[in-house]
Amino acid sequence: MDNVLFKVLITVAALSVLIIIHEGGHYLAARAFGMRVLKYSIGFGPTLFRYQPKGSPTVFQVAVIPFLAYVQIAGMNPNEEVDPDDPELYPNKSLFARVTTIAAGPIANYLTASAIVFGLGVTNTLPPMQPAEPMQVGHVVPDSPAAQAGLQEGDVIAMANGKKINDVSELIEETAPRAGEPTVYVIERAGEALPPITITPADHGGRGQIGVGAKLIRLYENLGAWDSAKLSIVLPYQMTMAQLNGLADMVRRRSTEGIGGPVMMGKMVAEAAQAGAPAFLWILMFISVALGMFNLLPMPALDGGRLIFLGYEAITRRRANERFEMAVHAFGIVFLLGVMILVTYRDIFG
Repeated sequence: MDNVLFKVLITVAALSVLIIIHEGGHYLAARAFGMRVLKYSIGFGPTLFRYQPKGSPTVFQVAVIPFLAYVQIAGMNPNEEVDPDDPELYPNKSLFARVTTIAAGPIANYLTASAIVFGLGVTNTLPPMQPAEPMQVGHVVPDSPAAQAGLQEGDVIAMANGKKINDVSELIEETAPRAGEPTVYVIERAGEALPPITITPADHGGRGQIGVGAKLIRLYENLGAWDSAKLSIVLPYQMTMAQLNGLADMVRRRSTEGIGGPVMMGKMVAEAAQAGAPAFLWILMFISVALGMFNLLPMPALDGGRLIFLGYEAITRRRANERFEMAVHAFGIVFLLGVMILVTYRDIFG
């Protein structure tokens, strides 16, 4: 129960911070262009704490349900009375000011991701690891077939079942089908080949395993400030493209199988938090990129959907019908809630 509570709390805290940053981007851009921001709320529901600085139009509040956040900019709600002579209303600002204000939320998420990558890079704590090549043993499971055969940490598995082994995936490929079958392995130790060793992979659910793990090496190491700065730009871009390709693949397959809901995200965040600060910051960076990318998608209710309507205005020189735009965004909210319920149900019940 305590572990479940920890997962829930750490997930709520992590997502709330990223969304507070997202809404902070909208807030700062709106204020920079002289828009009147009526409310900056952390969470939803009845207000627990509120503060309005002297001379400021903005009420800063913390609500009972401290999950997510939102910013209320004067004039953005089509149901509001809009005074065309009020220079502080959102609709009365230039197209550039409105586009920048809408885009500022995702931009804030990308800047956060870049800052995390840079910080981890200069402190040499970037966590991504990859298996060493050639296939080098990182650890041997006690009492496993590999341990009984005398394999040691640092050994290189050069051949298995008569096939050359270059990496851990090739070792798995040759070992998995041979559960319970004696198999010949060629091992190199300290640069010298040992006599061939016969090992019988243990049967684990129909898959053969000899009980070794690949040595992991850092993907990024000793970058320095300049290389960390370059990676802080390149890596979020690469992640964005990978996520877009994944979404495109799901559309082609007409499946939501690749979408992780709050439950799956909670598991990832909790496991990263337990693994230490670098791993936790890394997963926050990944989610921040995903949040920025997702909000820029040209879908109703998202920032990208609002940018589509602003793009229409830029091309046609006239604004879209506000009631129609509100109806489109309302449909988008219902659709997104439906998808979230679907993936959450699937994460819980399989």
